[in-house]
Amino acid sequence: MTDYPHLLTPLTVGDLTLRNRVVMGSMHTGLEDRVRDLPALAAYFAERARGGVGLIVTGGYAPNKRGWLKPFASEMTTRLQAMRHREVTAAVHEEGGAIALQVLHAGRYGYHPLSVSASRRKSPITPFRPSALSTQGVDRTATDFAKSVALARKAGYDAVEVMGSEGYLINQFLAARTNDRTDGWGGSAEKRMRFPVEVVRRARELVGDGFPIVYRISLLDLVEGGQTWDEVLDLAHHLEQAGVTVLNTGIGWHEARVPTIITQVPPGAWRSATARLKAAVSVPVCASNRINTPELAEEILAGGEADLVSMARPLLADPDFVAKAAAGRADEINTCIACNQACLDHVFKNQKASCLVNPRACRETTLVLAPTRRQASVAVVGAGPAGLSAAVSAAERGLAVTLFEKAPELGGQFRLAMQVPGKEDFRETLRYYTRRLEVLGVDVRLGTEATAADLASYDEVVVATGVVGRTPELDGIDHPTVVSYADVLSGAVVPGKRVAVIGAGGIGVDVSHFLTHDPADTLDDWMAHWGVGDPAVHPGGLTERKPRTPVREVTLLQRKTTPIGIGLGKTSGWAHRAVLKQSGVVQVSGVTYDRVDDEGLHYTVDGVSHVLAVDHVVLCAGQDSVRDLYDELVGADTAVHLVDGATVHLVGGADVAAELDAKRAIEQGTRVAAAL
Repeated sequence: MTDYPHLLTPLTVGDLTLRNRVVMGSMHTGLEDRVRDLPALAAYFAERARGGVGLIVTGGYAPNKRGWLKPFASEMTTRLQAMRHREVTAAVHEEGGAIALQVLHAGRYGYHPLSVSASRRKSPITPFRPSALSTQGVDRTATDFAKSVALARKAGYDAVEVMGSEGYLINQFLAARTNDRTDGWGGSAEKRMRFPVEVVRRARELVGDGFPIVYRISLLDLVEGGQTWDEVLDLAHHLEQAGVTVLNTGIGWHEARVPTIITQVPPGAWRSATARLKAAVSVPVCASNRINTPELAEEILAGGEADLVSMARPLLADPDFVAKAAAGRADEINTCIACNQACLDHVFKNQKASCLVNPRACRETTLVLAPTRRQASVAVVGAGPAGLSAAVSAAERGLAVTLFEKAPELGGQFRLAMQVPGKEDFRETLRYYTRRLEVLGVDVRLGTEATAADLASYDEVVVATGVVGRTPELDGIDHPTVVSYADVLSGAVVPGKRVAVIGAGGIGVDVSHFLTHDPADTLDDWMAHWGVGDPAVHPGGLTERKPRTPVREVTLLQRKTTPIGIGLGKTSGWAHRAVLKQSGVVQVSGVTYDRVDDEGLHYTVDGVSHVLAVDHVVLCAGQDSVRDLYDELVGADTAVHLVDGATVHLVGGADVAAELDAKRAIEQGTRVAAAL
């Protein structure tokens, strides 16, 4: 018996029987691009296979050089490359898993001067204008796709996925937005879909009937000039006839101005589109995007909305996701919080991917929590993200850990972050750490402020005492209308209708969102605010946006003269800035703060004085490290003598107070524990 009978039921696709319905969706990590990284890639996939995933899909591999994502990026074009991949496929098979190679042609998304597309229309997210493929070039590219599929089978892959979504080359052929051809590969919907159908048909001819070919189909392009729903269904039916085994679903192009996977997207937001496709086709359909718990995945499958569920980032966050669900240990799953900070943000900055809540992701061979025979006691002071990661990681190695936290609850600044609309999943991280502390037997002492004397008997001390909000020098700072962001997010203060927010970093943006958000908003409201409509009526699923009705009037101010929000995450910052605009948040840069009094906030911009009449002024002016305890422990004149050989480690915000950087804090805590 299991809590997830549909999720854990095997499924046969072609000649391949999957042990369950969980697909680890494709995600480029940066380990694909160099031969020297193949051992690390093999270890990364093997750990997920060991954790029970039904089918793993690799990051994208180009079928030819003009399809590269970037110069000298991953490709599957030669027999030698295929043979080298045997290391990856063998590692997965040794753990009882199955793995598919994704074949992806970047098209106009290629970040290099050799890029090609259906037409010469430049992408808004790359600096290079593509060349238009000739008629013969299109034909050759379809054959190159098929050859890559055949090479994947030689490499030992159990299946392939043809990437026809997210705005890459195949998607570029399908949409009038990017295909203005007048030859046999464009000019009508039927001719535009000829390219993907030929890719699948030719691949099927090379690999025979039983080898599974998954096709990633774009259900909602979410761009102007995108496909209509009738075109999507017509394509799906043609792909079935051409030999597709499974249809995996994709939502939105990379250039779309609608968020599709980041934290502010409601979980399961796109499941109805998948259900709509499933009802119209005969091959298995895979749901994807913002599905991060076994409960939600089971619900989708049980409701007949899909046959498989794809989860990419959730398997970054916890490679044992499936095994834990199967063993009745779902409460121990380290849930993906959809922050993008260490995965997609890294990839789009040409860095190797990892995971904020699991810094071992893609570092399985270098960040190892090896069991230790050392009989040592470890004190961790502070139970924010850095302290929690240090305590759990040290305990996983077999060390005796005591965790001190002066507050009555675990979490530190994470408790504030999870109050922000769209960041509710942050509470899952605290649930995970709380449960792991219980399972590992860590001695947790809440409501206890550790002193130097309390720590004298420990072999190792990790100081993770975090930060406090910075109080700027400002006349009237003690005025009753002035409150901290912690007061607001914790609910200690409920601000009035008119609010000024001082400081426009990540916290200031979050607080502004919190203050303007209507908690009564539903999924339908979210869709309407972003202009997501019925693709049967609106091509590409894009329609006019419904204005937001903010619950407060908010003015967000900063001293810097740069645009507000410029330092936010690469793949999510634009959406957070868009919410500010949609919510009518007034944004003011280059501010000199003068004073706060009964009239409100007095400030100057470009030599002109202003008075902002507000009910509250919220301080989001940065943080200061709390390190009094650390200074006492390492000070030369301390009266406390730690046991011989004891080492004091400083981690997280106590080490560097930098916009509540949980990614750095959790990684630092993990690395310190790995080195103890």
